[in-house]
Parts: sequence; structure tokens; C-alpha cells
Amino acid sequence: MERASRTADSGRHRLGPLLLIATTAALVAGGLAWLVGRGELADVCWAIGTVIGVAPAVTWVVGALRRGRVGVDLIAVLALAGTLVVGEYLAGALIAVMLATGRTLEAAAGRRASRDLQALLERAPRTARCRRGGEIVLVDLDEVAVGEVLVVGSGEVVPVDGAVTAGLAVLDESVLSGEPEQVERRSGDEVRSGVVNAGGVFDLTATATARDSTYAGIVRLAREAAAERAPAVRLAERYASWFLPLTLGLAGVAWALSGEPVRAVAVLVVATPCPLLLAVPVAVVSGMSRAARRGVIVRDGRALESLGRARTLVIDKTGTLTAGRPRVREVAAAPDGLSPAEVLRLAASVDQVSVHVLAMAITREARDRGLGLSLPGGVVEEPGRGAAGTVDGRRITVGRTDLASAELPGWARTVDNRALLDGATVAWVTVDGRLSGAVLLHDPLRRDAPHTVRRLRTAGLTRLLLLTGDRPEPARQVGTVLGLDDVRAGQLPADKVRAVREECGHAVTMMVGDGINDAPALAAADIGVAMGARGATSASEAADIVLSTDRVARLADAMDIAVRARRIAVQSAAGGMALSLLAMVAALLGLLPPAAGALLQEAIDVAAILNALRVVLPAPGTGGPPLEPTAEQLILRFAAEHEDLRGALDAIREAASLLSVDPGPRALAAVHHVDRLLTERLLPHEHAEEHQLYPALNEQFGGPDTTETMSRAHAEIERLARRIAAHLTIADGAGALLPEQLDDLRASLYGLHTVLRLHFSQEEESYFSLSS
Repeated sequence: MERASRTADSGRHRLGPLLLIATTAALVAGGLAWLVGRGELADVCWAIGTVIGVAPAVTWVVGALRRGRVGVDLIAVLALAGTLVVGEYLAGALIAVMLATGRTLEAAAGRRASRDLQALLERAPRTARCRRGGEIVLVDLDEVAVGEVLVVGSGEVVPVDGAVTAGLAVLDESVLSGEPEQVERRSGDEVRSGVVNAGGVFDLTATATARDSTYAGIVRLAREAAAERAPAVRLAERYASWFLPLTLGLAGVAWALSGEPVRAVAVLVVATPCPLLLAVPVAVVSGMSRAARRGVIVRDGRALESLGRARTLVIDKTGTLTAGRPRVREVAAAPDGLSPAEVLRLAASVDQVSVHVLAMAITREARDRGLGLSLPGGVVEEPGRGAAGTVDGRRITVGRTDLASAELPGWARTVDNRALLDGATVAWVTVDGRLSGAVLLHDPLRRDAPHTVRRLRTAGLTRLLLLTGDRPEPARQVGTVLGLDDVRAGQLPADKVRAVREECGHAVTMMVGDGINDAPALAAADIGVAMGARGATSASEAADIVLSTDRVARLADAMDIAVRARRIAVQSAAGGMALSLLAMVAALLGLLPPAAGALLQEAIDVAAILNALRVVLPAPGTGGPPLEPTAEQLILRFAAEHEDLRGALDAIREAASLLSVDPGPRALAAVHHVDRLLTERLLPHEHAEEHQLYPALNEQFGGPDTTETMSRAHAEIERLARRIAAHLTIADGAGALLPEQLDDLRASLYGLHTVLRLHFSQEEESYFSLSS
């Protein structure tokens, strides 16, 4: 039955293009015959085109009636038959071409259904290795029984739900949670199917069969969600619901009043719903084309029409609002030991041989800061614990610590607390067995995320809900920074589906995601949006819209385009039908014979179609001027400098912290280091922005108001830098930091750190996000 249904769908999808080719050929052939003076042959060609259009149109009408729906196709059938009766073959051929074009556009919508879950199914394991009779036996997954012990090798997908019984399980659970961080599962801990073993071999006792396990449930959820989602009512269908009975009523009145069937045919000819059959699809397809230029692939017209009516957005966090991969947020060092830069260098030297996602982030940060890494020796990596090796004659470990929170030294407890507040992950660094530093990592917000959220609200969204498999702390932080309406953490695929269905019950709802775990929710939403540039294939297949540029901001562009396309489609349909109604009244009164009516209707159709084609053009007064090459080059330059200066921000905070725990020579040296960074790097950067970047932006966007607030921040940064320098002059004169200096110097350093972080964020959001 399912195969037969797919075959039938495939046949319908092919029929539209074939019908368009045949009717267009008949129309063109008739036109050529008419041009060479063969009027009778032209009529024959156009009549053939009309007949070609009638047969499938009748089939479509019958199918719609069986489903309890009456659409514009019925008017088209009556109009086609009427043109044959009164001999208006050209009008009939034109109607047939327009009908075929509309169907071809519709056929492009349905080609995704059979592929929605292909990637999910391909990824699912088919076999498992079981311990049976003292041997390890490879069996089909369906043969695994509850209670059997399975062996899960490194890199393998966990085949069924179970509990760890031997070994330490280090798992990549991103397929379920969407989060890139690896987690540990020890003996007795539960493990869900579908996750990947990122560590060594471990034994798993099955607690569910393959059919009842988590991953199979995800596949079922996606199938059920896609099957249960009701098709949206098309714009043309809504208009047809009243235009059809009105047309038939007027035709009947014309026949009854005149007693002449030709008058009824005249009414049907001028009532041919070409604004619905073609102008609306033209507007919608033009909108799809324009969205594609912005990197937004809309699968069908229904999705674009629904996008213009969306009011709720449900969005995943990792890879959508955030970068999707961890980055170093801060480096801390013990107050009586190494500098933060040296802590990072040693950690990266060991981690450069690791493929762990956090190790790669640490190594990337050290190289970005220009730190020279040493070649480590004797590196040992323990899954879930971290790496250890010898660097420059010292034994370095990077990763977890065996110390309980209460056993940590004071500075480390401060770091641990800071990580909790910031939603960051800590990689502890020991040197020769002594805890010497820490690297804090987090998944940062995308640079354009705040601007994107504002754009989405401006485009018409009234509710934004964040669903994530991540921990509550980082999820709430993202929600607070972006001003989201609701945040739900620790969400599994089934939780996301329930939340999306709940939101769909209140308003037209979009879901944005990028992972396999998002596929069921994408299928359940009114509009599923996938981050297709680097997202999971199954997410893209289950979605109605794919963002090919990996920028959520493009969704706001697509919403603007969809709203405008829908507005112009309504104008085209309503305007065309209003003119048709006037012509129908004239035909009813006998003032418009069928031949003249056909010509008038063609003029109305052309006007409606030309109006619909306006969607291809940019909306007047939107988008602003394109970024000038000079301004864009400056933006790229200063954005790169921001990345280079993140280490300077860490140094400012570290110096402030040292003033609290050790306000002696080491703290004074740290403040001197900060002063050099300010003098040699940070202040020149701010000065160059003020005198190079800001003038270019002012010229681009029409005046100094664009950057006035940022210039005020520059003044505050310079004021605090001078205050810190003045403190150093006093301290150098006295030979040490004086007690009465500490409070104000600490406040100046913390204040400078805060202003710089805010200023950097504002520039990155307001200016740097303008560069494509």
C-alpha cells in the first residue's frame, strides 16, 4: 500500500511538468500558425491544448471532491469547457497553460516526504555484539533480549538502551541532546541507544529491546509527527471557497435572465480564476526564488505562505543561537605560580595530540594567541579524565581533578564558582602534581544572535521559546541575554515534540534546529527550519526550510520576503478577482460577449501576473545600501583584532583578582603587564576604530549618530586606562602598592574589564555582524 501510494504521488508529480510542456507546445504552435495566416490551423492547435488541459483537470476536481474539498480547478474545468463550446480556443489554451503551470509549481512541493527519515534510518545500527557462552557473538539487532550483555566498541553507536556493567563509558550524546560535550557513564548508569561511544570498550546490559529503545522512538516520533501534521490551507483555496459559488451563481443568473447559455459561458470565461491559478503561485515562487538568493531554501509554496503567518518560534540553542563548538572563555592561574598565558601554553602543548572537542578548543585558542607550543612526550589520554604528558621537563595534566570542591584552594573555588555562574566547563591544569591553573570553556553566542532575535520580532514573531538538551545554567544565560520568552533545558527529542505540538495549538509555529535530535520536532512544527550548512542531514530532510548559509539571521530575511510575497499575492488575487467580478456583471447584463470577455480576461490576467512578479524585486526602502568595500575590510580587520585582544581582557581580570588574594609584587607586576597591554595594543586598537572604522560607518549610514554611543565607550576606556597608569606611578614611587590604592585600583580594573566586554559585544553585534 505504501509503495503504491509513493508510485501514485510520483505519477502526479510527473504529470504537471508533462502537461505544461504539452499545453505550451499547443499554444506556441497555434501562435505560429496564426502569424503565418493559418487561422483555422491555429484554432485547431489551441483547441487541442484546451482539450489536453480538460482531462487532467477533471481528474483533479473529482479527487478534490472525494476529499471533501472544492477548489479553483472546478472553475477552470467549466471555463475550459465553455471556451470549447463558444469557440474561444485561444482563451482555452491560455487557461490550460496557466492551469498546468500552477500544478507544476505545486508538484515541486511534494518531493520531500519519502526522504524525511533516510539519514535517521541509515545511521541506526543493524547488529550488536553479545557475550554468549563465553564468546562474543555478532547478532542481528532484533535478536537482542533484555538482560543480555553487549560489548560496545570505540566509535560505535550504542544499539539498545541499557546500563553500564563494566568499564567507563565516555559518550557523545549530541545525537540526542544536541550538545557537543562528552559525558561519562559509570557502572550502573543508564545509557540510551543512538549515542556514540567516544571512549574505550565497555559492557552494556540491555534494559530494552531495539524496538523499545530510545533511537527507535526518535524515528517513530519523526514519522508520526510528519504524518499527523495537517496540510496548510493554501491562499488560493481560501479565495476559491467563496469565489467558486459566486461565479456559478452569476452564471446561473445570466442563463436564467437571458435564456441563452452563451451568456452563462461568457460569465465563466471572464471568471476564469487565472489570478488564483497563476498570479498567486507566481508571487509565491518569486518569493521562494528571492529567499534562495539570501541562502534560504524553501521547499514549497505552503511553507512560504505559512512563514508569512508565523507568530511563534521554537529554537534549539547549540549550533543555532550559539557557535556549536566550545571556545576558551577565560584562563585562570594560581596566584603564586604561572601566568595565565603559560597555563594555556602548557595545556595546549599536551592537548595538541588529542581529538577531544575541548582539547581542540584549547589548542586552537593558544595558536590564535600566538603562543609557541612545545612537543609533549609520554602523552596518555584517559577517556573522561583528560590528557597527561611531559612538556619542557614538567609533568602536565589537563582535564578533571580528583579534588572535591571543598578541597580546592581558594583561587580554584573562585574559578569553579565562576564556571557555574557562567555555564562554562573547566579543564584543570596541574604541573608536577600541583593544581596550577584552569581553562574555562563555553559555547559562545553567535555574533549576530541578538540582532537576529530583534529582526525576528520585527518580522512578526510574538513568542520565542528556547528548547535545548544543555544544562539549565547556560540555557538560562542565553535566554536572558537574548530576551527570550521561555527557556527549557534538558530536553530530549520527545520533550521537544510535545512542546512544539503545544505551541502549534496556539499559533503558527516554526521550529529551528540542526541535529538528528531535532528532526522529530522539525517534522511536528507547522514550519520546520534546518541549519543545513553544517546540520545533520535528517534535520534538513525533515524541514520545510533549509538555511544554507548557517546564519539564523537569514530566517528574518525570509520572513520579510514571505510577508511581502503573501501581501502581493493577496493584491494580485483580490485585484484580479475584483476586476473579473466587474466583467462578470457586464457579461451577465449582455454587455460583454464571450470573445471580448476572453480578451478582457487576458488583460486582467496579465495585470495580476505583472503585479505578482514584483516579489522578485527588492522591497522599496529595505536592506539599506550595500556595505562599501572599504568599510567591510575595516570591519573584518577590527573583528580579527577583537579575537586577538581576548587574552588582554583575561589579563585585566586576572590582575584584579590578584589584588584581592596577593596584593604584593606579583600583583604589581600583573598590573604593569596590563598597562603595557593597554598602551601597546588595546588603546591603539580603540584609537584606530575611532578614527578609521567609525568615520567609514558614519559615511555609510548617514552621520555620527550611528557610532556616537560607541565613541563614548572609547572615552570611558581611555579614562580608566589613565587611572590605572596613575596608580602605577604612585606605586612605583612608593616601591609597592599602597593599601589605600587597592580598592580603587581593583574597581578600575574590574570596571575596565566590564566596559571592554560590553563594548566588544556591542560592536560585534551592531557593526561586525554586517559583514557577510
